[in-house]
Amino acid sequence: MAENRREDAVSPVIGTILLVAVTVILAAIIGSYVFGAPQNVTKTKVIGATAQLDTTGVILVTYQGGQGDAFLSSLSITAPNGTISTYANPDVGAVMKLIQPLPPNDDWPTVQKHVVVVAAFTDGPEQVILDTYL
Repeated sequence: MAENRREDAVSPVIGTILLVAVTVILAAIIGSYVFGAPQNVTKTKVIGATAQLDTTGVILVTYQGGQGDAFLSSLSITAPNGTISTYANPDVGAVMKLIQPLPPNDDWPTVQKHVVVVAAFTDGPEQVILDTYL
């Protein structure tokens, strides 16, 4: 009598598939440690500011607010001559003025005045919210 051995072939196939699956999972875990998984990723806050140059040469920076407004601790505005002004806890709609220095300290460029606004947040990070030329 000949015995039917077809049922024996199922166990080695399942065993091989399980071995490959375990190997792939282990490789993924080890790879994440070797190549470094992202850590301490900070989320970007959503807030905004606008800047405009009025007819008298004064730069007006308006804080527009946004979803991250509750976390805002201060705004730092870099004027065209490089001076930095810091405003603590500005309200939404607050207008901050950058007035051109009088001579002999007149070091603002006559064209393309560069203005940068950086927001500092209560949970530590800072981010640029406006970088423009007027």
